Amino acid sequence: MEKKKNDKSKSIHDILPLELIHRILLRVPIRHLARLRCVSKLWCSLISDPDFAEFHFHHSPAATNACFFIENPTIAYLVYLDDNDASQKEVRPPFKKNPPYDFAVLGSCRGFILLDRHPHFVMVWNPLTGFSKRISYSHIVPCRKYRDFRLTYSARLHGFGYDASQDDYLLLVAWSDCGGQYHLDCFSLRTNSWINLDVALPKPLGVFDSFSCGLFMNGAIHWLPFSLTALTSYRDAILIFDMKERTFSRIPGPEQPIMSACSYPRLALLGGCLALYYRNNDSCNTHIWVMKEYKVHSYWTLYQIPYKFFRPLCLSSNGDIIGRGYTSNYKVGYFIYNVRQDLLKHLKNLCCPLPIHQADTMYTESLLPLPSDIKDNDNKEKEEEENG
Repeated sequence: MEKKKNDKSKSIHDILPLELIHRILLRVPIRHLARLRCVSKLWCSLISDPDFAEFHFHHSPAATNACFFIENPTIAYLVYLDDNDASQKEVRPPFKKNPPYDFAVLGSCRGFILLDRHPHFVMVWNPLTGFSKRISYSHIVPCRKYRDFRLTYSARLHGFGYDASQDDYLLLVAWSDCGGQYHLDCFSLRTNSWINLDVALPKPLGVFDSFSCGLFMNGAIHWLPFSLTALTSYRDAILIFDMKERTFSRIPGPEQPIMSACSYPRLALLGGCLALYYRNNDSCNTHIWVMKEYKVHSYWTLYQIPYKFFRPLCLSSNGDIIGRGYTSNYKVGYFIYNVRQDLLKHLKNLCCPLPIHQADTMYTESLLPLPSDIKDNDNKEKEEEENG
């Protein structure tokens, strides 16, 4: 009887070695890990460890991709996209007061979403952990001819990325002053300050899509001109900023697209690969070019989606392309394109933003913390100014 009693008193840690528990937790989707921290102090310590969060983000087979969008000032959605387990959940934006409607989602990086808010500040927010950080860019406004400066509409370039060499998140803004002079400002979340980069902006800077924040991947932020028809060659189509080297350069796009048939090109990240997509006016299809090997021009692969308005969002677990499509009467939905059988499947009963809605981004959930020595000098800010 005593032996039986002792067996019942054994905990999971007595049965399974810590290394095996670690491997099991790496296979758990990140949104469930947040709840598993309550199992025990040991599990809480393990899951909260920054090294575990980093390893899970990069190597877990249960990586979670979601389409994040804000439906109104108080309601936002995370739509989890997969061919076998599509679902959604409602989250609340990090505002204590209802914000005005003139705000936008600028992009995401490593589990953090960047929100542009009035007046003249952005919020870095992790929906999973609830962490948020306010960044003001009001110092730019006095130098501008028009005081209604917003990153979404007025900046020549803007991007949000991570510098692994310094363990720092950077917000990059290129803007022009009253005299037409270009400036490049950078906000470091590690030092909680704006810094001037001694970097020459590329010439000509070109016209970039004001609603498309730079796409972060492979340690660099990427931008694409608003119109490819203005280019004489695709050789220098994509502008990039290397986060570690602090330098601009260009990489080639695919050469085959017909200029006159190309409409509103955009960049996307599909399965860790850079992708360029646009609506083809001649065929009424969406053309998606995927760079299978980064910076290798000959590795662009073309996929043609039999849908005129289709935005690729991510890859499914089977390697199929998941995206959002809509008809001419603005009927919106999520679709999976089977690249092997040329089939298009509709994912039903999921919340979806309107086609003209700009407050959305693809988001990979994570428990990653911001740099541990971030300084917070915002305590003197009034709460109503900070939270709108």
